[in-house]
Amino acid sequence: MLDNSLLEPLDSLSGDFGIVLEQGCKSVCFNPGRPLVAASVIKLWVMLAAFQAFKDGKLDPLDEYRLSAANKVPSCGALTYLTDGLIFKLIDLVTLMIILSDNTATNVLIDRIGIDYVNTVARKHGFTGVSLGRRLFDDEANSRGINNYVAPSDAAAFMRGLLSGSLVSPAASSEMLRMLSDQRLNGKMPFHLHCMGIRCAHKTGEDEGISHDAGIICTPKPIIAVFMCNNADVPAFERFIQDCSLKLVL
Repeated sequence: MLDNSLLEPLDSLSGDFGIVLEQGCKSVCFNPGRPLVAASVIKLWVMLAAFQAFKDGKLDPLDEYRLSAANKVPSCGALTYLTDGLIFKLIDLVTLMIILSDNTATNVLIDRIGIDYVNTVARKHGFTGVSLGRRLFDDEANSRGINNYVAPSDAAAFMRGLLSGSLVSPAASSEMLRMLSDQRLNGKMPFHLHCMGIRCAHKTGEDEGISHDAGIICTPKPIIAVFMCNNADVPAFERFIQDCSLKLVL
């Protein structure tokens, strides 16, 4: 049931929150336009830029990357733990970036695509609250206050664009949606839903005091749900995400 009562638990939680819940023409929002530190939700726009680059001929999805220790950064993901010299296609890196939130794959893609291109593509598609400022685990840039930001309203618009087939192309939108549907990190929005046979196409994000989940609950009438927090009690907020997602389908 989509109504304002879904947001009442936020009154007992501490942190900076941004929430967007939509189903058809109905919506419930809390600070939707407030840019928040993105953590791994920024990977949605790296994915978008990769598909735009594939369409524009800037990159070939079958171009190869040879895994190197110099590129490896800490988890999430798998590449950090694999053997140097393994060869991956760029489209494989996009898949790993989304379904395992692979940070090494993300940085390789950012290097191939370019930070400016990611931001240009975000603006081209109307995402005004999105800003990629640095690679992941760039401690020097972070120490200068450079970070990555996403507004919850942009994450909701991203999901809306996938459903309408308007991001890059209908085929690209469909492929991005498929990747998000294969998400392996399912402890938040899908927590109660998977055992009910309800799929989610979504992307999570985590860091100290940060927990996000943004995506689509795949009911017959799809529900767009974006949960974002900074400076929060993460376990308490994640319980809110789990419970709110369940209430949305009841």
